[in-house]
Amino acid sequence: MDQSEVVEASCQDGVSNDGGLEITCFTDVHNETSIHFQIIRLNKQIYAWIGCGSAKLGHLHAAAPTRPTNTVSVTSILGGTSDNTGVGIARRLVLRTGLNIILACNLPKNDPMLEIGAEKKLLEKLISLGYTKPRSKDQPRA
Repeated sequence: MDQSEVVEASCQDGVSNDGGLEITCFTDVHNETSIHFQIIRLNKQIYAWIGCGSAKLGHLHAAAPTRPTNTVSVTSILGGTSDNTGVGIARRLVLRTGLNIILACNLPKNDPMLEIGAEKKLLEKLISLGYTKPRSKDQPRA
């Protein structure tokens, strides 16, 4: 197997094209570790789950754009604050999509390369699905 291989699952269900529910599931193999993803697109919000090793929910984070300064606010809903796995991913996803993000992250906290690979694959999928906003010249990199 290559270092990174994507397997698309058959649960992509576009319920409606007018702001309704869209579900996408896929698996990526990164350094011989399977990472599973589920993306649920709601109206003005994305729920994403990243899991490795088990189908547990993991830590749950909410992130949203904050006005008037266009910063991002992130909070941990489930799992405590000692494990920051997923906080940065949620923040950067808000910057790239402009939408509210709910991120459930079940990744080992002692493997930063796995977290980076998972974020990269999730962002690639969000771009391919058209869920990200176009980047302007002045916009800082996420």
